[in-house]
Order: sequence, then structure tokens, then C-alpha cells
Amino acid sequence: MLDASEASAAQDVLSQPSRARLFALLVRLRRAAGTAELAETLGLHPNGVRIHLERLQEAGLVARARIRTRRGRPPDAWMVASGARPGGDAPRAYRDLGRWLARSIAARAVSPRGLERTGREIGRELAPDDAAPGTPAVQEALAALGFQPRVTSGAGEELTLSLGNCPYREVVRENQPAICALHKGITRGLLDVLAPDWRLSSFVPHDPDQAGCQVALGRRASRPRSI
Repeated sequence: MLDASEASAAQDVLSQPSRARLFALLVRLRRAAGTAELAETLGLHPNGVRIHLERLQEAGLVARARIRTRRGRPPDAWMVASGARPGGDAPRAYRDLGRWLARSIAARAVSPRGLERTGREIGRELAPDDAAPGTPAVQEALAALGFQPRVTSGAGEELTLSLGNCPYREVVRENQPAICALHKGITRGLLDVLAPDWRLSSFVPHDPDQAGCQVALGRRASRPRSI
């Protein structure tokens, strides 16, 4: 979690319009994107975009990644940093939550199971359709939503993410079972699209003010081929 001085630095960085637009675009994409793609989308020069991205990286708002390619050295790419928590244009998960809950209630999905079912539909819609498949894409999507995910353990067929921030904390205090059920469903929906070979094996909520919810993923057993 950022302290007051770090949050202020992030706010200062985002006071520059082009940097604010770059960060907002990465939040909207919910995946890693190359410098050239970002520059083309915003109508800016790649060299200027690279300088802005490096400044955002210094402020802890974006992280450098690599776009996986079949051949050659993978080019630089950029994504919302797992620890990003800006004081300005924050990831919009909390703002969206009221709309998602209204949708759940309208669909009469008022039980935890029903909320999870609606959340799963939302998660599938949130998943970017042009992200490289795999668990890193799920982590990138959760980071863009403001959860500050980090891998705490992972070996072979198992992976555990710890969520360092709860962007829903104000609403969670009112009804934690309902909000966590919705979030659990959203995570399942992201997996359905971004990492279909993986399943949500456990989802352990924590105090929203302390964060640290544990999301454990397990690789699905491969089905035997029919002869």
C-alpha cells in the first residue's frame, strides 16, 4: 500500500494530461500493451510516450512487461503495476461496483450463489479479448481493477495470488458476503476467458481494511483423448 508521500507523487505524475491518458488507457485495456500501440491509440509520438511511461513507472503506477512472441527478442510492453493505487484517476473497480450490484439485484440474483453467477458473467465481459492467454493475463486484469495482486506461491499446477488492496472496502463493510461472492464470480469469469486451463480452487476473503485476500488457482486436469 502506498504511503502519503507516494500517493502524492502518483497524483503529481497524473496531473500531466498525456500521462493521465496513458494510465487511463492501460486501466481500460486490462492487459499489457506495447509502446507503439499506446502511441497509435492516443495519437502521440512513440518517443514521447516512452518517456511518459518511464515516468509513470518511477511513480509505481505502471510496470514494464514483455509481449510474448514466437520469434526474436520480445518487445517492451507496459501494464498497470500490481501495486498501483494512485490518488488521481484510480482504477475504476469501486465506481463500477454499484452498477454491477444493481444489475445483480435486477436479475434477482440476491443469494451468494446468484451473485457469484452474475459476477462470473461480468468477469467474462471484463476480460480483454486480445490478451495472451494464461494466468499473467488474469493478474494484469486484477491489477487494472485496483486489487494489487502479487504471486505469493506457485509451483507447477498451483498458484496463489494475494490481493494487496480492496477497492470495494467501503461497500464490503456493509455486506461482505455479498460483495465477496460477486468478486469471486468475477475472478471465475476472468479465468474462463483468460486462463481456461485453470480453475479457482479457493477464494479466502480477509478484512477489507487490511486486504490480503487469497486467490488460489489450480490447473484443470487434462481430459483423456477418445480413441
